[in-house]
Amino acid sequence: MATPHASNRDQSQQVRTEVTTASDPRWCCEQLEAGQILVFPQTPIKLSTEDRDFLLNQQQSDSSTHKNISYRPKDDVLRGFAATEPAQVERLHRVLRDFSQQSVALLTKVLAPYANRWKLDFASFRPIEEEGRDLPPNRRNDLMHVDAFPTRPTQGDRILRFFHNVNPSQPRVWLTTRRFQAVAEHFAQAAGLDRFAREDGSLRQRAARAFAAVRRAMGMRAPVYSAYDRFMLQFHDYLKATPEFQRNWPQIRLEFPPNSTWMVFTDSVPHGVLSGRCAMEQTLIVPESALLSPGSSPRRVLENLCGRPLVHGRKAA
Repeated sequence: MATPHASNRDQSQQVRTEVTTASDPRWCCEQLEAGQILVFPQTPIKLSTEDRDFLLNQQQSDSSTHKNISYRPKDDVLRGFAATEPAQVERLHRVLRDFSQQSVALLTKVLAPYANRWKLDFASFRPIEEEGRDLPPNRRNDLMHVDAFPTRPTQGDRILRFFHNVNPSQPRVWLTTRRFQAVAEHFAQAAGLDRFAREDGSLRQRAARAFAAVRRAMGMRAPVYSAYDRFMLQFHDYLKATPEFQRNWPQIRLEFPPNSTWMVFTDSVPHGVLSGRCAMEQTLIVPESALLSPGSSPRRVLENLCGRPLVHGRKAA
């Protein structure tokens, strides 16, 4: 394999593809599902100089509780901010709300095959410098990983994330490597894939699903974790904690310049953020039924490896 941090223009071009608002929507979806990172050479996000300068001076609350400042579009709720002045809080709320709305409007056009079928998830603002950030290993962003949400299981649906580098002078630097199929073939069994697949039919898991159904019937929040969700949470932590993956796998360095914008399925594209501060992000959950090539989704890849269904009620690979 390539040496750590082996990187050049040819390598980066293998994993990133430039798009514009006029690009063919179906082609854009095909590129994303193939594991490409789609980059807008000129950002379509409109952010005034005054609002950008305001964001550069914002801080988040205690990072042991909140990794970022988050905005929840469905509830119009802002969390994780340190600002105390009502005018500052309202302005921060407005800027993140506007970013979220712009992002969804743009992606509705650029990714039309997914539009109106996705689930709107959180937006965030990431004001802290990523390099040298003091976090536990499983929460560190600089270690390469694939995404899974501890409180928001996807049941095999896809995690699409849309980023904008607000920083006017500093790039946001990522690492990436080979795509999900190769990573899963090498590491999934060691991470416990077969065990998670077998346990899904256990009495304990059946009882957990029944209890969640009762809670939902009572109007209470009760997320349901499939074997896929439980394994992906484990895989996220396992990859971060595995020196072979972090040090010995090919590493491709990507720089996203100031004021650049990009999007990627982060549940299938391994990534780590080496450096950069002040980025905005909007997450959308794309249902498997909207995918153009559902057979290449992480769930299908994992089911092919273990030979068992990982999500109840969905056709196995």
